[in-house]
Amino acid sequence: MINDAFQDLLENYLSTKHRKKVEIITKAFNFANQAHKGIKRRSGEPYIMHPIAVAKIVCMEIGLGSTSICSALLHDVVEDTDYTVEDIENLFGPKIAQIVDGLTKISGGIFGDKASAQAENFKKLLLTMSSDIRVILIKMADRLHNMRTLDSMLPAKQYKIAGETMYIYAPLANRLGLNKIKTELENLSFKYEHPEEYNEIEQKLSSTAGARDKVFQEFTAPIRNQLDHMGIKYTIAARIKSVYSIWNKMQTKHVPFEEVYDMLAVRIIFEPKDPEEEANECFHIYVAISKIYKLHPDRLRDWVNHPKANGYQALHVTLMAKNGQWIEVQIRSVRMNDIAEQGFAAHWKYKENQSGESEEDHDGLISEEDGELDKWLHSIKEILDDPNPDAIDFLDTIKLNLFASEIFVFTPKGELRTLPQGATALDFAFSLHTDLGSHCIGAKVNHKLVPMSHRLESGDQVEIITSRSQRVEPQWTQFATTARARTKITAILRREQKNYQRKGEKMLKDFLAKEEVILTDQLTDRLAKAHGLQLREELFVAIGSGKIVLGEADKHILKVKEGGRWKKLLSLPNPFGGNNDKKESKEKDEKDKTQQLQEKKIDPKKTLILTEESIRNNYIIATCCNPIPGDDVLGYIDDNNHIVIHKRQCNVADRLKTSYGNRILAAEWSTHMQLNFLANIYIKGIDMMGLLNEVTQVISRQLGVNIRKLSLETNEGIFEGKIQLYVHDAADVKAICSNLRQIKNIQQVTRVEN
Repeated sequence: MINDAFQDLLENYLSTKHRKKVEIITKAFNFANQAHKGIKRRSGEPYIMHPIAVAKIVCMEIGLGSTSICSALLHDVVEDTDYTVEDIENLFGPKIAQIVDGLTKISGGIFGDKASAQAENFKKLLLTMSSDIRVILIKMADRLHNMRTLDSMLPAKQYKIAGETMYIYAPLANRLGLNKIKTELENLSFKYEHPEEYNEIEQKLSSTAGARDKVFQEFTAPIRNQLDHMGIKYTIAARIKSVYSIWNKMQTKHVPFEEVYDMLAVRIIFEPKDPEEEANECFHIYVAISKIYKLHPDRLRDWVNHPKANGYQALHVTLMAKNGQWIEVQIRSVRMNDIAEQGFAAHWKYKENQSGESEEDHDGLISEEDGELDKWLHSIKEILDDPNPDAIDFLDTIKLNLFASEIFVFTPKGELRTLPQGATALDFAFSLHTDLGSHCIGAKVNHKLVPMSHRLESGDQVEIITSRSQRVEPQWTQFATTARARTKITAILRREQKNYQRKGEKMLKDFLAKEEVILTDQLTDRLAKAHGLQLREELFVAIGSGKIVLGEADKHILKVKEGGRWKKLLSLPNPFGGNNDKKESKEKDEKDKTQQLQEKKIDPKKTLILTEESIRNNYIIATCCNPIPGDDVLGYIDDNNHIVIHKRQCNVADRLKTSYGNRILAAEWSTHMQLNFLANIYIKGIDMMGLLNEVTQVISRQLGVNIRKLSLETNEGIFEGKIQLYVHDAADVKAICSNLRQIKNIQQVTRVEN
């Protein structure tokens, strides 16, 4: 089995255009096979099957060469066996050793068990990525294979791994242009977290495939005739929306499967007659097909002349089919298609063809030609220069930098800048220069004065207005949406706070020195409490910034009188113990958490069974997502050692799975319809006489459900409203939604979070 798998890898490698370095790949396989001998994966198969599978993904799905294939075969050797990076370097050279070293540093997933370690591991990953991009590409292949074989893991582990995959790996794959891998990671994460919904959508896709194929054939027939007439070599393929994308649209748009209308898109992939003219050929095809079908005027996307930040190039146009359906057509050259599927690895391939160099010859470093990727890596380095000390905030800041959608904005001199969708004038200012951002007081967008919080749109021309007297304010973080702007604002504010803190501490010491009193923990805490503050740091900042002026009243708080004389209090250790103390404290907290779990007799490997009694006595229902019986749920052990039950798709739960995976517990319902839970239903439709009466009749009389709150609002003949109900489980909600949809003129019924 092992030899067959390796031979399959070699055959795949030999079918590529890379230089045929079979000898070193075979040497890496033999070495890894010997190192992992006798070790099995959780699934029971020999461990070496995993590195072979990762190497195959690296070769066939990402398109890398022998250096990366060898590194993939060896990626777990240093971590799991007695061999060292030096051994790898002696046998395989410095390049492979460097990549294996990078992969070893971020092994075991991006995130460890402790919050402090998670941020540090992720920082290592990004630092390694910025020196050799192949590290993160191989890590992507490793994660993809782990997701493909997730069946053998315990449910709690599945939720943790699926959660961090959806939160970080899928957006990272998208940013690197690995579209196919991104889509598969999203689908697999969704499959393990919501198996019923996944299967339901997959079955519906399968049952409607025939109708879609008929639409595809009828729509593309005249396009094929036109392209044949033009003498273009091409292929036309149908792109079907992924299961996760469909479900996500159903959630965000509050529509059923049947009302997701953009499931089908058409791709025209052509071979340009002249590589220099491929952009023009895209537009020739666009003009030709726009004579066959009517265009949607607002849906032309020119990613050919303005590639996305992940390198994606294509011309998107939306056309009206004969059946009255809008269909998106994506026009790409073969080169553009390769880049869309394989991302920046494909950039290398095309550079090799031009330069005669192989992937191994340029060390995996990013050149100036890589443009947007280089800018993105530079912005990542800036964030790493001043990482937020809070692990979750740090991950969120990085995640902000993984935006998929971009807008194009112009400077007053006409230079083009790419920003994430939703970016503000303040974000634009910080993208130009930190000094511009920190002194920004507003902007002129298309020559009109706007505040710094103004959201920009594609095509805007923006001029930043500054003032030397302007200072960064804490509320600016609410206006900033980009990672760069938020990081810079936070860094400036933190620097100011530290300066105030140092100044305040010195002022307090000087104040006490005059009274011959030494600063201690107890004194500082007593003084902070007297001024209504919780932390010593807050007290120092308040004194340093002038918000608190020390006076006679403070002397009485700080001194203890004994026998008519002031007692000089002894000094205690500095209240600010430094980072090591904080780190030890965090690690101790996590150890305590494990001990408390053992005391509560909770086995993290077993699934929590949620009964009426356990919900009343042992568990807390999360108010952020209000899960009810029938929902896919998980448990989370909070800082107070309480178990909180969240929906698996809850935004809060997503962050918890990513950052505190060791506290996640598998959970399932086993209630007997005795307890009532709150559920919210949103309805929308055409207003009519007696509508409210019909709604309440269906809910209260037909289904016997109690209404807690009901609000309806009409505007120009359209009504929308929200109903809060007491239900037993998710089946009740489905029945209510189904019955409400039967009421004439109600167009939309869906369950919402709150």
